[in-house]
Amino acid sequence: MRLISRSAALLLLPLLLFTPISAHAAAADENLPDAQGLLQLQLKAQQAGPRDQCFLYTELVHVMTEMAGKQMLNGDVDQASATLKQVNAYAQLIHMDLGSNAKRLKNAEQLMHHTTYRLSEYLHQASSEDRDTLKATLKQLDQVHDELLAQVFKH
Repeated sequence: MRLISRSAALLLLPLLLFTPISAHAAAADENLPDAQGLLQLQLKAQQAGPRDQCFLYTELVHVMTEMAGKQMLNGDVDQASATLKQVNAYAQLIHMDLGSNAKRLKNAEQLMHHTTYRLSEYLHQASSEDRDTLKATLKQLDQVHDELLAQVFKH
């Protein structure tokens, strides 16, 4: 197994230290992974070949957006904000990877479409203090979605 890079480890460290996943949140949506499952998904995305990373990072952004929404709805605003910062970091990786010949672009585009839709739903349910972080994240994910869509039509 390859070791992850220092920058990848720095991305994971805050998530591992500050992302407890409550049993209540996991029970509310059985599709959300526990901390171990999330770590495995992150490692899989980081260790994947360049062609696979776009979709895997999109999948990671989707899962973490769902987690942030659940955290926000459960009143854990600080944790949701931290999770959304991680979403932004992974969205930036998707943005940087789009230049490579990515596989499953259509799947990534569809998943990102669903993710932006869900995040906009959370935005409508959020308190006024949470909206700025959600709006910033949604703006970035909308940009990544537009780029994915452009790549789908390009191929």
